[in-house]
Amino acid sequence: MGKKLEKGLKEKNASAVSQDEENPNKTPEPYSCTGNFQADFTELCRRNSMTYIPPIIPRARPPTVMGHTESGKPDKGKGKAPQAPVEPDPDPEQDLDGEGIEAPPKTFTIKEKFEYFKPSVQVEMENFDKPDTVTEIYIRGWKIVEPIMEIFKQCWPKMAKLHTINLWNCGLSGEVITILASTITEIPEMRNLVLDGNTVVEENWHELMGEESPIQNLSLRHCGITDKGAEQIGQALGSTKRCNTKLISLNLSGNRITDVGAEHIALGLRMNRNLMSLSLASNFIGDKGASKIAEILSRFPLTHEEVVERRKHFSEKDFPERNKSPPGSRRDGSKDRPASVRSQSHMDKDKKGSKASAKKKDPKGKDAKEEEKHDKTKKKEKEDKTLTKKESRGTKGDKSGTVGGRSSGASIAADTKGTKGKGKGKDKTKQAAQEVEDLSGGEVVNPLTDVADFIDGQLWVSGNRVLINLNLSRNKIAESGMNNLLKAMQYQTTILMDNKSGGTGLMRIALLKNKISQEHDVMRKLNDIMLHKDPYYKQPPQTPDVQSTT
Repeated sequence: MGKKLEKGLKEKNASAVSQDEENPNKTPEPYSCTGNFQADFTELCRRNSMTYIPPIIPRARPPTVMGHTESGKPDKGKGKAPQAPVEPDPDPEQDLDGEGIEAPPKTFTIKEKFEYFKPSVQVEMENFDKPDTVTEIYIRGWKIVEPIMEIFKQCWPKMAKLHTINLWNCGLSGEVITILASTITEIPEMRNLVLDGNTVVEENWHELMGEESPIQNLSLRHCGITDKGAEQIGQALGSTKRCNTKLISLNLSGNRITDVGAEHIALGLRMNRNLMSLSLASNFIGDKGASKIAEILSRFPLTHEEVVERRKHFSEKDFPERNKSPPGSRRDGSKDRPASVRSQSHMDKDKKGSKASAKKKDPKGKDAKEEEKHDKTKKKEKEDKTLTKKESRGTKGDKSGTVGGRSSGASIAADTKGTKGKGKGKDKTKQAAQEVEDLSGGEVVNPLTDVADFIDGQLWVSGNRVLINLNLSRNKIAESGMNNLLKAMQYQTTILMDNKSGGTGLMRIALLKNKISQEHDVMRKLNDIMLHKDPYYKQPPQTPDVQSTT
């Protein structure tokens, strides 16, 4: 009897467990990610009842030679443990005829048919023994839909060392881009994002460049970006209200950007002083777009909106108490009656005293009001004078212009000749103003506060000298666009002779395969200027004959 009871209890427990497992209506407890990408991703996919769960595999690396380190040098040093003896290779197998069968190569592995084309997630790790040290994620060639991106949104923020995400040709949509933009802001060490080969109809790439985005290197090659997307990207780069202060490198090569899109990106570079590398190769940019970019690299006139923001900035800097609210009256804290209501006894006293002294106080009150008005107008005139002194530097008679200027007809070379003859005192004022800005704190550089020249009724400021790498290869730029780029480089070289605090200027520019020959005179001059600015340029060694003549 006892054995039968034990059997019955075991069967009841087993049936109860099976019922719990087979009950689909039971809601599972919410899963909290631990930072182990493989375990978290697999569990979340299982909970979403996915038929196929992509495996997470380490990214393939080239094989290393035994006894050598990754740098290619043999291991040396004392105190190392003795290595185990290398086992000799087994004898090659022989077929029926007695001939040796060639052993399979050791540099790669053979997998089943179509195994290579199945979706997988490749990862780079600091330590392959620790699954929570994933630093880079690579997904290639399979479509990422919203449910998968929602799973990634739960996993990636918990990964403390993740800094690179590469989604190549993944068929991303506008909704997936929006989810990705909200996800990267929560990843603590996120820096690099590569989305090459993804054509998005909505073209909402600007969401990846928001104020809270930590992305430093963004690659959008061959994404079918048109002038519509370029306009939004330009606005995200910079405007009079806000600027992107994190992005360092932007790659937009292989898209459909024309002169209109290039002008919008150039407008973003007016106020942006953080982007250092920009690639617009393999697009449809012509002379107009190249001239607009050249204008931003040399100097440009401020618009009315930018002048207003400049005045606001100077007024807030010189008069910080202007925007403060006035202190409240002594009756503000009283609960019995409001401050604007006067008591009846006080009003009676005023009536009695006003009959005797009305004639004497009226003219004095008028005079006081007039004096106050006069003082206010004087203060405003003084403030306006100080602002105009800061904005202009006494170049009223100069009528030279820049490349692509609105009302100027002369070249930049004429501007540079005029600036060479200016006094040394103004250079000292420049240095002093820049030292004050440096001492004010590690704030973002605002080009609106830069020293300006007053020419033909407009304020002209120096262009972008933070951008050091520009790629315009394989476009439709002809002689006029190249000529404007040449003048911009000439202007930067002359400016850098006097002042290097605003940046080094453009150091590398790629202009291959445009509508102008490399043997053209303009291209030769441009290459000669940029050759000595290239940081990788090395002067050829001098022969003994040349040294003897020198």
